[in-house]
Amino acid sequence: MAERGCPLEAVPLPAEVRESLAELELELSEGDITQKGYEKKRAKLLARCAPHIQGVDPSLQVENRILGPAQASAPAPKQSKPRPSNARDERFRSDVHTEAVQAALAKYKERKMPMPSKRRSVLTHASVEAYTPPDTSSASEDEGSLQRPGRLASAPLQSRPSVEPWPDPAIQGSSTSSSASSTSSHPGGQPAAAPSAAAALARVDLHSAPPDVTTGLVLRQPAYGERPQTASARGVPRGCRGSVLETAGGVPVSSRVSSKIQQLLNTLKRPKRPPLKEFFVDDFEELLEVQQPDPNQPKPEGSQMAVLRGEPLAEGSWPPSLLAALQQWGTTQPKAPCLTALDTAGKAVYTLTYGKLWSRSLKLAYTLLNKLTNKNEPLLKPGDRVALVFPNSDPVMFMVAFYGCLLAELVPVPIEVPLTRKDAGSQQVGFLLGSCGISLALTTDACQKGLPKAQTGEVVTFKGWPPLTWLVIDGKHLTKPPKDWQPAVQDAGPQTAYIEYKTSKEGSTVGVAVSHASLLAQCQALTQACGYSEAETLTNVLDFKRDAGLWHGVLTSILNRIHVVSIPYALMKANPLSWIQKVCVYKAQAALVKSRDMHWSLLAQRGQRDVSLSSLRLLIVADGANPWSISSCDAFLNVFQARGLRPEVICPCASSPEALTVAIRRPPDLGGPPPRRAVLSMSGLSHGVIRVDAEEKLSVLTVQDVGQVMPGANVCIVKVEGTPHLCKTDEVGEICVDSSATATAYYGLLGITKNVFETVPVTAGGAPVSDRPFTRTGLLGFIGPDDLVFVVGKLDGLMVVGFRRHNADDVVATALAVEPMKFVYRGRIAVFSVTVLHDDRIVLVAEQRPDASEEDSFQWMSRVLQAIDSIHQVGVYCLALVPANTLPKAPLGGIHVSETKQRFLEGMLHPCNVLMCPHTCVTNLPKPRQKQPEVGPASMIVGNLVAGKRIAQASGRELSHLEDSDQARKFLFLPDVLQWRAHTTPEHPLFLLLNAKGTVTSTATCVQLHKKAERVAAALMEKARLNAGAHVALVYPPGVDLIAAFYGCLYCGCVPVTVRPPHPQNLATTLPTVKMIVEVSKSACVLTTQAIMRLLRSKEAAATVDARTWPTILDTDDIPKKKVASIFRPPSPDVLAYLDFSVSTTGILAGVKMSHAATSALCRSIKLQCELYPSRQIAICLDPYCGLGFALWCLCSVYSGHQSVLVPPPELETNVSLWLWAVSQYRARVTFCSYSVMEMCARGLGAQTAALRMKGVNLSCVRTCMVVAEERPRIALTQSFSKLFRDLGLPARAVSTTFGCRVNVAICLQGTAGPDPTTVYVDMRALRHDRVRLVERGSPHSLPLTESGKILPGVKVIIAHTETRGPLGDSHLGEIWVSSPHNATGYYTVYGEEGLHADHFSARLSFGDTQTVWARTGFLGFLRRTELTDASGERHDALYVVGSLDETLELRGMRYHPIDIETSVIRAHRSIAECAVFTWTNLLVVVVELDGLEQDALDLVALVTNVVLEEHHLVVGVVVIVDPGVIPINSRGEKQRMHLRDGFLADQLDPIYVAYNM
Repeated sequence: MAERGCPLEAVPLPAEVRESLAELELELSEGDITQKGYEKKRAKLLARCAPHIQGVDPSLQVENRILGPAQASAPAPKQSKPRPSNARDERFRSDVHTEAVQAALAKYKERKMPMPSKRRSVLTHASVEAYTPPDTSSASEDEGSLQRPGRLASAPLQSRPSVEPWPDPAIQGSSTSSSASSTSSHPGGQPAAAPSAAAALARVDLHSAPPDVTTGLVLRQPAYGERPQTASARGVPRGCRGSVLETAGGVPVSSRVSSKIQQLLNTLKRPKRPPLKEFFVDDFEELLEVQQPDPNQPKPEGSQMAVLRGEPLAEGSWPPSLLAALQQWGTTQPKAPCLTALDTAGKAVYTLTYGKLWSRSLKLAYTLLNKLTNKNEPLLKPGDRVALVFPNSDPVMFMVAFYGCLLAELVPVPIEVPLTRKDAGSQQVGFLLGSCGISLALTTDACQKGLPKAQTGEVVTFKGWPPLTWLVIDGKHLTKPPKDWQPAVQDAGPQTAYIEYKTSKEGSTVGVAVSHASLLAQCQALTQACGYSEAETLTNVLDFKRDAGLWHGVLTSILNRIHVVSIPYALMKANPLSWIQKVCVYKAQAALVKSRDMHWSLLAQRGQRDVSLSSLRLLIVADGANPWSISSCDAFLNVFQARGLRPEVICPCASSPEALTVAIRRPPDLGGPPPRRAVLSMSGLSHGVIRVDAEEKLSVLTVQDVGQVMPGANVCIVKVEGTPHLCKTDEVGEICVDSSATATAYYGLLGITKNVFETVPVTAGGAPVSDRPFTRTGLLGFIGPDDLVFVVGKLDGLMVVGFRRHNADDVVATALAVEPMKFVYRGRIAVFSVTVLHDDRIVLVAEQRPDASEEDSFQWMSRVLQAIDSIHQVGVYCLALVPANTLPKAPLGGIHVSETKQRFLEGMLHPCNVLMCPHTCVTNLPKPRQKQPEVGPASMIVGNLVAGKRIAQASGRELSHLEDSDQARKFLFLPDVLQWRAHTTPEHPLFLLLNAKGTVTSTATCVQLHKKAERVAAALMEKARLNAGAHVALVYPPGVDLIAAFYGCLYCGCVPVTVRPPHPQNLATTLPTVKMIVEVSKSACVLTTQAIMRLLRSKEAAATVDARTWPTILDTDDIPKKKVASIFRPPSPDVLAYLDFSVSTTGILAGVKMSHAATSALCRSIKLQCELYPSRQIAICLDPYCGLGFALWCLCSVYSGHQSVLVPPPELETNVSLWLWAVSQYRARVTFCSYSVMEMCARGLGAQTAALRMKGVNLSCVRTCMVVAEERPRIALTQSFSKLFRDLGLPARAVSTTFGCRVNVAICLQGTAGPDPTTVYVDMRALRHDRVRLVERGSPHSLPLTESGKILPGVKVIIAHTETRGPLGDSHLGEIWVSSPHNATGYYTVYGEEGLHADHFSARLSFGDTQTVWARTGFLGFLRRTELTDASGERHDALYVVGSLDETLELRGMRYHPIDIETSVIRAHRSIAECAVFTWTNLLVVVVELDGLEQDALDLVALVTNVVLEEHHLVVGVVVIVDPGVIPINSRGEKQRMHLRDGFLADQLDPIYVAYNM
């Protein structure tokens, strides 16, 4: 017996000491006293009775435990002594979970996590309702009440076996004291107010220092009472006090962002899980890592269980049906009280007697059957369904309606009162009403008045609801039946009596049908199990419309003439003690509560000395199956035992909508065995195995039994998935019940009814265990000793992560055990799983209290993550805190979990704090690709030939056949062409410049341009005294002056450099760029207009750039008319003509050199491709400062003689339709624009096409509209533009794109002739491996790519390997190399990275044709031979540009293009206006622009992370949410991702929120 642990009689503490201790615990939990004060007072109280306690040997305080599987079959020997109420083994204390959490967290004290940064305005979230009830906002139905460590549990007696009894409380704290974690252990600016810094260190054994979660630096342990300092959330770099962090590359970084990221990297360096098994992954098949079951996982070892049979239903003098019982009491005991209703003040407002209930139900039944007609037909016939819509405060009317329907042989369907059109789950309730064919709803006068009304005064039709007739059933609206009218009170049969609604895990609502026979059987079984006798009193706190509240408080009560005192939810919120007071006042024998009601009353019981619970013989805990109910029961007993509550009175029960009551604990006087508890290993449970946990104290679940099987029922446990095989005795499965008292079907849903209500459990051999079908309860559990039922979770809350099962309720319980709880509401925590990347991911959402600071909340969140990780060995994917009262509520204050999940997935949750941990949770990513040992270029070619692939090369038409007239040979130089035109066609107009109003502001004929250019040349030579070869910066707005200045420079042999002028409203950022180009290009003089000259010398500009540092500035507005003696002729065609400066998308400023020969060749190619002649007009809406925009604006008209209508893009800001109007007005066959212009038109004019047509805009003249770009064609934009302006006559095939880059500004251009651009669909996964695999449109992972226009005459293109520089086949993605007479001749300078670009203009293939000199474009692409033929009759080769090589992201051994990730992200939520991604060290950073309210910002974090994981198999490291317009975009409409990256690292983005994903 000794090792069986026969408990000692422990010396009980005196009652008054126990009570004072409990109060003290409460004060501490409420934060009313500090830890130190608590320790002192507690020590004093215990000092009085310390001598008694000293002698108790803690190792002897052992309680009867559940046996391990080996001895499970042997019944426990009966104990010789009665079980004392106080001595309890410390493992069985309900706060064991809390202690486990504390200990788990202690392990983590070194782990640092970067805290998200948030803009201050986002912090001030007003809570939706000001009022919050005691301790919880409106605590959930399944209110967690895991006490703070040992709070209120009957634990003061126990000390730990491992420590000396009662060490000095100031150092050790007691086993039940609140741990140090209740201080704010996130080092905030100031110490937390209540607990002193010293208290933070009170529990030296657990937390020697508060975990610092903000810095990546390992702080020395702070001395006693000292707090590590941290800066406020914005401004000062955090975590960089007096030390400089280094990035992975060893670059010192001092910004706050960098320290955050460094920290994040540090958290990721620690390997999280053991590496999964390696296996070969083919390049194409990015197989997700298939997780293999762990061979060492525990397996069930017990024997197969037998079906458990309940005691037989007593053969008694039961009435033939419930209605017969009602009739009997209503006629023989009419004065007996049946139901007392209370108001919100707790006063009894009405007592319904059995006589009244009978007469009013008759009246209603008569009215329903005889007085409701529809076209002289009765509206209802027997068996019709009727909705019952009654508020929780009106049980009397509900009871009358319920029995009225039963008497009229109608089927009542009780539902919640819909308050608004958008109630949580309201649409699903509508679906239920529709599927039940309901057309009539019964309600009360008061309730009907409160429903939302339409203009007609009728009740509105709620979203998804069928049209309903509303019938008010207050007495005055009903008709008294004639004397001789009697309803048919039949015996209980198989027809449906009522339908109870049930919401599934996914949120769909079904109706569970209960027959009259089941109803009666349920009432009889409950009467027998609970020992109900006639005329007892029951107080009911539960919802009387469904579940145990209905079964006990409305149905079984009638069978036994019980008096029910119904306590409305609103009263509980106002006075949580009300139910106890009513038990006391009415001397109630039974009470029906949930664990949250017990928890609430504990918090409110302090001042109450005079309540007594001695009358109670039965305290039914309806949610006794919840893992956290045990601590509520213990704590409640601990406090109220002194007030007459007997321990055996507490009766937890388990129920489900399908099986009704499954099991209930019987009091000993009804023959129930003593209660038991099991301390189970969490790890075993996650594998579905029961292991009683002796050693590992951390991850355990303590559960209490829910009593025995119901009378007349058989129960077995079956496997959750697959065939319902019986489980073994030590295996967790789904509880199944065979009884006459279960529900019969899901109304109208035959398929799932069969699965749930007609399960046939089978033995291992496949033989059915019974000839009767069983009903699945949706409860997971096992059968313990004494045939007691234990429930460990619900099927609805089951989350399968990897191969392991976790229960949502257990995870909630762990979160609730994390101290301090004062930042969130206890009862408002939802846990659910979402599927991301083919596995369940756990999401936890809690409501944050309005007074919680950022730091506190973040600290609580990080501790919750650690606790769950430690105890459940599972990572939480996302933890979100939302403002108080914003989670969707279930009818009685719980959280509507499925609606919360829906909002999370739709980005409608609006959290105020988010922590994502994808790095630790997502363990099934594909293996990183291992690069093969380099295959040489020769093998590549051979491989391609063997595979029948052609080498990817293509060229435009040959130029030699196409020399047009001898003009091209005669005039190698553009200045010569201009002079020749001025001489031969002096009045031919070359340029027209339009302003925003569409009026021509300046024009230039050949001779005007020539004369202007001469004046500029003269000024340069005389005023600026420049010699030939000097560089001149042209700082002009777009216009004819710029063109004249350009040719003026050529006339005197100077080298022009066009520079975009600074923006007067934004000098600080635009002026330095101007200065930089002027300096880097070594310009000896700046030509500009008077206005810009004044701006450069203004005070405002001086703040940014010192005016004295500019070279000579000449304004060309009023230079005298002078001719130059002789126009400069370059000595050779290779002399430099102009410098083309631009900033690449990667942020590198580079100038390329264009020789005179290249300039003429460029003009010639464009002229031939676009068929440009002097008689043509083209419209140009481009920036004239670099690349093809500059060539079209300044060079081509002079060379080809066509007229250019110039539309400066800035003018579109005031008149969006200017460009399209100009195209139409001047009948332009050819027009050029940029993506930014096209986007402006698509956005600004999309809805105004009709108005434009009225104004006479007609685009049918356009043969080709080309978008000038240095990027992958934006298909979505070009297609939507074509569609939008089709109505204005824009031909479908007109829109196309061009491609050029730094080394060659025009490689492809659609031109006017030749085949249409083709679109192909490629497999995005193959692209990541630099392979091109064509797929069908619409297939998964397909990416549409459009060719970038036709290759220009004289241009040759080849695709080369980026590293080996060998030629590639057309199934490979490689770098586009180009050879052509108009290639630039080299970089003048690359500001930033000179060394890297030396070979860009003179690359040679390493194999094959090694003679040709190519220029490397720095863009990845591929070539495809199409079925189309071009003008020469050859098959057409299409060039597809995929993206810039500099911008690709090398992640996990694969190559990603930012635009693909950005496209996915933009689709993730409607509020995302724009997005850009880049990497920092090995983290993916996603910046999104929020086009919406700031409080919606945090919704995006999870959606962005999900979509990138799902579509690209990448984990996002940092999500930055910024205002619209923060992502920098250059004049060509391309994102400047590297500028953005620099801004982010320098902390200059002013983000709304930065989330660091763990």
